[in-house]
Amino acid sequence: MAFREIIYQEHLMHPIIYDVAVSLDGFISGLSGDISKFAPEGPVVDDYLKRLETYKTAIMGRNTYEFGYDFGLKPGQNPYPHMRTVVFSDTLELPEQAEISVLRSPTPEAILSLARNASGPVYLCGGGDFAGWMLDHGLIDRLILKRAPCVLGSGTPLFGACARPISMSRIRTETYQNGYLLEEFEA
Repeated sequence: MAFREIIYQEHLMHPIIYDVAVSLDGFISGLSGDISKFAPEGPVVDDYLKRLETYKTAIMGRNTYEFGYDFGLKPGQNPYPHMRTVVFSDTLELPEQAEISVLRSPTPEAILSLARNASGPVYLCGGGDFAGWMLDHGLIDRLILKRAPCVLGSGTPLFGACARPISMSRIRTETYQNGYLLEEFEA
């Protein structure tokens, strides 16, 4: 039995799932956070929104949280009101009445504690650098890629500067008529 499986059984830890749209060349956004090449609607988005309903805690880095400001999110507002949302940042400052939590200096122990105390699956919604740090520390249990039929050429890489080789097992593949491919992997 793998170490993580023992932790799950002993502590009833919920999985951490990185569920993200990605280009064919491995970017989750283009230059300056451009996401215009990713589908804004359709079956792949409908399925993603259904999965979002099952997640109970959202975790992300500061850049991903502040990316929401471009779409009307106000500082301190929870982008996922049905979830507990935690932003990892040493520099993010929010109003006193913030609907989200900010944790300074992420540690593997802090992430595992969040997963252990969550009421359901933990949604890692980005960004690339934070996801790379999570992968480097063996903290991603499942990866769900919504692979878009486009090439961005540059931008934010799926796993930032992660340098650690990782093997995963593909557990599901689904194709969509608009050229999207959903791939689900387990660590």
